[in-house]
Amino acid sequence: MLNNIMIYAGKRKTAINEDSSAIFHFHQALRSFVRACYAIRLKEWTWEMNSNPVNNSPLIQASLSDEEYLNPNLVFQNAFAEYSIRDFDYYIAIAVYFSMGIYAHAAESKIFAPYIHLTKMLDAAYLILERRIQKNQ
Repeated sequence: MLNNIMIYAGKRKTAINEDSSAIFHFHQALRSFVRACYAIRLKEWTWEMNSNPVNNSPLIQASLSDEEYLNPNLVFQNAFAEYSIRDFDYYIAIAVYFSMGIYAHAAESKIFAPYIHLTKMLDAAYLILERRIQKNQ
């Protein structure tokens, strides 16, 4: 849904074809996700991770660089070095606003840099979940 929101935010004369309640729910979930990423950035690793990924597929690496793929915490450090939580909230709100209506002006071009960080944070969070060592196995 993030991709669709960004696509429609950039279009001038079309609105997204999603239920507004689903978009609002996604907006709230994405805001919570940003706060969770910020908390991960602040904490030391509290779980153990497999340091050497077995499958180094480009599909699994997704939008991450090789360095970020090996250390997903770098994604969070880089994102919050450039933008604050308030900045992410603003850009998410702007993207949702412009995706839901037909406006004479498209969204600011500045919303696409935070979008790239959000995409990378989603990929990094997925990697962390995949690589963590389950203690209860």
